[in-house]
Amino acid sequence: MGASGEHAGSSLTRETTSSETAETSGAQAMRKRSVVIAGHRTSVSLETAFWSGLKEIAEHRGISVNRLVETIDAARGTNLSSAIRVFVLQCYKDEAVKD
Repeated sequence: MGASGEHAGSSLTRETTSSETAETSGAQAMRKRSVVIAGHRTSVSLETAFWSGLKEIAEHRGISVNRLVETIDAARGTNLSSAIRVFVLQCYKDEAVKD
């Protein structure tokens, strides 16, 4: 993660509890949500787990989910849903390598 917006002592990685493991099937459910990119509303379909990860990353950086999606959108080379998934995965992989 970049230095801007980081919170001291916070980490994106955490251990999974048994109750979270039981909710795994819910994490795979698709959710369609509206986001605003450059002033235009669009809908994005992602699995619940990716929405949760995206929200956590945005909070970690001290920005809104919409702002984070705008950043991902500006740098993407594929469809937005795929770009968000790859971004979230890469953030968690980067964090795991630090540990």
